[in-house]
Amino acid sequence: MTVNQKILIVADPLQGIITPSYRLATRLIKMGVAVTFATSFTGVKHIMDKQTTHTSLTFAPFSDGHDTDGSNSKQPTPSLQQLKLDFATNGSCAVADIISSAAAEGQPFDNVVYSILVPWAATVAMAHGVKTTLFWCQSAVMCDIYYYLFNGYKDLISDTKNNSTIPISLPGLPPLINADLPSVFWPSSPKEHGFFLEIVKDHIDVLRIAPRVLVNTFEKLETEYIKLVDKLDLIPVGPLIPSDEKESGTPDNCIEWLNTKQESSVVYVSFGTQAALSMDQIDEIASGLIEIRRPFLWVIRDSDQATRLSKIDELQKQGMIVDWCSQAMVLRHQAIGCFVMHGGWNSTTESLVAGVPTVVFPQWSDQGTNGKMIQDVWKTGVRVTRREADGIVEGKEIKRCVEMVIEDNEMTRNAERWRDLAREALSDGGSSNVNLQAFLDDV
Repeated sequence: MTVNQKILIVADPLQGIITPSYRLATRLIKMGVAVTFATSFTGVKHIMDKQTTHTSLTFAPFSDGHDTDGSNSKQPTPSLQQLKLDFATNGSCAVADIISSAAAEGQPFDNVVYSILVPWAATVAMAHGVKTTLFWCQSAVMCDIYYYLFNGYKDLISDTKNNSTIPISLPGLPPLINADLPSVFWPSSPKEHGFFLEIVKDHIDVLRIAPRVLVNTFEKLETEYIKLVDKLDLIPVGPLIPSDEKESGTPDNCIEWLNTKQESSVVYVSFGTQAALSMDQIDEIASGLIEIRRPFLWVIRDSDQATRLSKIDELQKQGMIVDWCSQAMVLRHQAIGCFVMHGGWNSTTESLVAGVPTVVFPQWSDQGTNGKMIQDVWKTGVRVTRREADGIVEGKEIKRCVEMVIEDNEMTRNAERWRDLAREALSDGGSSNVNLQAFLDDV
């Protein structure tokens, strides 16, 4: 066990980032490390609302300039870019104070581990003489793509936005097309999302100085991609999943309902915390689920959309609609036979660990890339095809994909194989635990 080491984790408050960052923190604490977790007040609330927090974890929350109790609800909603700029401005000052205060008390941090979207935290830490490590909470493949983007392949990658069928050949990666890239390169991507590339460039610039990266993946899943870029030190320490039921969330009526269903009979549908589906798309999903004629558990976070479903009575007879459930617990349940999801990396790794085949419905960010890997490389699921005219995925397409996944024995066997390899990596003496300990030994 590591003793007397002190690490500061700085995490962006987006749910898809803060969740694995918190899981990394709990893993480190169990290895004897003193961990301080810095994020916005909103980010801490996300953690507190969804799971039991570790008693040994020290939170150091700060204002991102947009904390609200609802009293300013009439104020215009800032753009995503403005939120990130304000988070960086306020966070830089807060992290500098946290580091300085710890040093003044004679208990300096040994390392600052910073998440995706907060490269400024590394700059602040370096200015205070503290070593830094990036925590990459996406796949190693995504890290490689972004590295190539700013190291000789920018034109090749960017040009596909105007011709989505152009084949993309990047050294050591599977053949790609535009739909397999990060969503910022999709023709449908809003122009305002272009600022993400500026943040990614900042990450790559920092990695030229401090190239060590903890990656939420495991060796046997991405062996060749972890070692692909020799100027980066990618260390696989995942998959970072809830380690026990307390962290997963309290068992709820979803589990009680699943207990009444046959093994591998239920279709689980959830699109994460960021996806915003149109009502037309929601209705198409509903039609597809009805046509499948299987029990389903469907998470719809927007309660207004749930009440506006045109076939709500028929849906409620066939399945269960909720606004939240403990996903890790649900996926582990023997009744789940298929997972219809957005393809976010947290959901992808949770499905791999559970051994559940998937239907991927990419929305943005890394989800198209994850869908590509799931369908063509790991072969544990399929990606939906959108209607050309408006991008809607029709009910009959959802039905086709779900039936293909459930009836394909090879996909089930592949899912079970990756499940066993993922659990092996997380076991005592497994590669991910060994790698994390080696990282700590070198801090």
